[in-house]
Amino acid sequence: MRSGSGSSPTQTMLSRARDDSASLVRKDTLRPIIRRLPAIEGGDPMRRTLRGPLGWALAAGLVIAACGGTATPPTATEAAKASTGPRIGSFDRPVVLAFTPSQEAATIATNGAAIKAALERATGLAWKVTVMSSYAAQVEGMCSGQIDVGFFAPLQMTPLLDRGCGSPVLGALRNETKLDGSVVLSPTYQSQILVRADSGITDLNGLKGKKFAFVDTLSASGYVYPTLTIKNKTGQDPKTFFAPNGIIFAGGHPQAALAVYQGNVDGAATFIDVRDQLVAANPDIKTKTKVIDTAGPIPNDGVALQKDFPADLGKTVKQALIDYSKTDDGKAKFLALFSWNGMQEIDAKFYDPMRDAAKLAGVDVATLAKATPRPAATVAPSPSKSP
Repeated sequence: MRSGSGSSPTQTMLSRARDDSASLVRKDTLRPIIRRLPAIEGGDPMRRTLRGPLGWALAAGLVIAACGGTATPPTATEAAKASTGPRIGSFDRPVVLAFTPSQEAATIATNGAAIKAALERATGLAWKVTVMSSYAAQVEGMCSGQIDVGFFAPLQMTPLLDRGCGSPVLGALRNETKLDGSVVLSPTYQSQILVRADSGITDLNGLKGKKFAFVDTLSASGYVYPTLTIKNKTGQDPKTFFAPNGIIFAGGHPQAALAVYQGNVDGAATFIDVRDQLVAANPDIKTKTKVIDTAGPIPNDGVALQKDFPADLGKTVKQALIDYSKTDDGKAKFLALFSWNGMQEIDAKFYDPMRDAAKLAGVDVATLAKATPRPAATVAPSPSKSP
């Protein structure tokens, strides 16, 4: 039966329902639902489909279907899941692995990419290699949550721990030759001070008023320990001991050694013996430079995890690095990169001597760690197939 207006009550109700449904499927209503649709990583066509017209249609269907009953507010857990970004280790959010800029860029790029590949195989996750522009920038990178796993110099570990940004989990082991000629794996290493062999300089006092290269203010063997040695043996602070404006920071151990070799400075502080990494390209570097003093022992550099890094994943990463370091390929890569011959599990107490040495040397680690603003990271290239 028709009403006087030409529409039955049933038709009128259906028309209103259609109008209500239409108002529900506006794009601004559906956009939050579209965001929650599955995102297939790696550029899969299905991802684009779900984000396109089909996605809007699916979302509209979900909304209209929901009109049949009372909506249930999302739980706190569901809300948290919806607000979080891509999961760590996805292509949209790879695990970020950082290397201390203590070596030449090409060395870090080649060997760092191999370590990255090993971690990808072990975890099944996507990784990205990052090399910061300075030691301080790397500390800030982890403290700001931009770095997940990092290879850090010993002095960098102090501000990481003091600021609660990260925790050391692995420490390097290096071959140490004893007086009897035996070689043992050691958790510590030493600093050396180099001069040119033809300089006539035989001890630290011979460097007074000369030009000198340190590595970085947050380098243990390239700054803190040699500073302490210079103070103890000359009675002067390096700032007044060397020539006015005669101190440079080379940025890396190889660069500091090469500065002496090339005659750009009179002396330099590096770890023992960085020249082994340079002898292939500079065969006479060990005859044209010599060691006049040493300092140490220094706790070896190591690996730290960001404070919010998933605990289970952290255990997997730690074991993966240990396992890889025992393979022939891993041994070669860690040796070339940081002169590591192995690694061991460590905790925060391992670096207590480092903090004490910094205080004795008059080095304000907290200030130095914040002295350099965090710059944009440089990503080392991935393969196509110290301290």
